[in-house]
Amino acid sequence: MITAIIVDDEVRARSVLRNLIDQFCPEVEIVSECSDVPAAVIEINKHKPDVVFCDIEMPNYSGLELVSFFEEINFEIIFATGYSEYAIQAFEVSAVEYLLKPIRIEKLEIAIEKLKLKLEQTNMGKRIEVLKENLAENTIRKIALPVMDGLIFVDILDIELLEADGSYTKVWFTDGKHLLISKRIKFFETLLEKNTQFYRAHRSYLININSVKKYSRKESYIYMDNDQVVTVARERKSHFENYITSIKL
Repeated sequence: MITAIIVDDEVRARSVLRNLIDQFCPEVEIVSECSDVPAAVIEINKHKPDVVFCDIEMPNYSGLELVSFFEEINFEIIFATGYSEYAIQAFEVSAVEYLLKPIRIEKLEIAIEKLKLKLEQTNMGKRIEVLKENLAENTIRKIALPVMDGLIFVDILDIELLEADGSYTKVWFTDGKHLLISKRIKFFETLLEKNTQFYRAHRSYLININSVKKYSRKESYIYMDNDQVVTVARERKSHFENYITSIKL
């Protein structure tokens, strides 16, 4: 049995989620409900749940601040919220699940199945630490890349470029190695949109400007440090040239 705590300042929201879990996720037992983060901290220490379903926008303390009350994280978090798409993608890449309100039954069931897999992994604390670091810096510094046997945590500065490959993305690293990740390149572009070091030079390429070795204006080619050659899209050429002369790295 998976034990869980619901944290939400709205009584109705807690009731709806509890009813959905009771009806469609019998393997999950709700051991407590809380209306704010301080109460949740007390209940988590008391019940030591496997997972906490947590709202984000609450009075006094945001749900995001919950992890800051614990030195060691021994529980998973599933955010149940109407938060922005960008923030949700940041949570997802840190391997923390989420549900968008109003909660759909199929999404809840999928989240629980993912939760089961994550509870079997041993890097829960590491994933929460990555989330805490990213939130504290108000930017994405590390991301967790899903691979066959789990997750690989990488510093984004070690990423040289991202190459679209259908519904997948090849993540190329500064050491010349690469991984094929089951995320579209648009996902990474949205995730890294606040980081000026990454630029979408072509529909197939998202590059780390710090890894550019040479740019050929005549050929519209970008030569990367790992000797890969990236084409600048015709419609992006003027913008790219202005971009590289104006950014501050």
